[in-house]
Amino acid sequence: MMTKHKILFQDARKIKELEDHSVDLMITSPPYPMIEMWDEMFSEQNPKIKEALNNKDGKTAFELMNQELDKVWDEVYRVLKPNGIACINIGDATRTVNGDFKLYPNSSRIVSYCNKIGFSSLPKILWKKTTNAPNKFMGSGMMPPGAYVTLEHEYILIFRKGGKREFKKSDEKINRRESSFFWEERNVWFSDIWEGLNGVLQKLKDEKIRDRSAAYPFELAYRLVNMFSVKGDVVLDPFFGTGTTMLAAMASARNSIGVEIDPNFENTILGRIEAIKEYSNKINSDRIKKHLEFVKKREEEKGPLKYTNEHYGFKVMTRQEKSLLFNDLKKVEKISDNEFKVIYSEEPQKEIPANNSPTTNIFEHPKIEKSAGKFATMKLSNFVN
Repeated sequence: MMTKHKILFQDARKIKELEDHSVDLMITSPPYPMIEMWDEMFSEQNPKIKEALNNKDGKTAFELMNQELDKVWDEVYRVLKPNGIACINIGDATRTVNGDFKLYPNSSRIVSYCNKIGFSSLPKILWKKTTNAPNKFMGSGMMPPGAYVTLEHEYILIFRKGGKREFKKSDEKINRRESSFFWEERNVWFSDIWEGLNGVLQKLKDEKIRDRSAAYPFELAYRLVNMFSVKGDVVLDPFFGTGTTMLAAMASARNSIGVEIDPNFENTILGRIEAIKEYSNKINSDRIKKHLEFVKKREEEKGPLKYTNEHYGFKVMTRQEKSLLFNDLKKVEKISDNEFKVIYSEEPQKEIPANNSPTTNIFEHPKIEKSAGKFATMKLSNFVN
């Protein structure tokens, strides 16, 4: 099994290389309008934005910034296949402009525009972010009525182009079944509130890219890739940044395309791609280990489970999990500048890591060195009755 991955260093407002109806899933986190760290970037796209900010006209600046994002959503709609899904991680902004503190509702502005151009809104997810800020209160502190609510969550807006996707051919149905996820994962992933996913702080060493990164956690992208696509699908990220969406696609046996206007991200992205093999396979092993722990506890409390996975021989909750198969990543090859192919194993894992150390976070540093150490292993059959 093989997937391909390509990075386009260009403006996402016009992606000429992508044909109409060529993408199955879009996942991205754009620059957030009215967050000061992105004022300069938006102003570079449209000088009228800088003029509005200088004139302390927050309303106009907010609208003009979102109009620049609208051009990207137009492109996303064009390249998505009928029945394709778009996921947008966005936060609202609070800001004082000309002495007036107010909310700038990026999420509702994006929903309004995407519905206007033809998308159907699906239930959104609230991502409750962990914060260690020493002072989380704004305004007058303990004195009413001038205190303000602190924003501690972001949105994952989900849209579909057209109706529900259908899988009619035999090979499509088999691939869909092998792309399934565990019952217990579904109960977490498809909740409308996500917690425990730490936001990515600006820890990047290169100052040129630190202030231009809207990176989200790997787990966020990984969940969305597995929730809304099947193996072999094409995943697009038009605000590619440090490449998290591509890494999630590689780990999930999906193809991917990243579009990034800032070439300063290139070395960071390439370093992370070099490290994805070990990280990806550890994720597969961790998911299996967690499932085996779930099965053990569930059977102790409720009795034997009815269904058995045909690839691994362990028990599963539902018939839909019987064909679930994890494809370990065998190697990553560079095809050309900023284009890669990934080769996967088509056989189920025979062993899993025995140690319980946390998976190394490869997404916080621009220079990655491969670990020389090896995981201690234990045969998977030891866990299967």
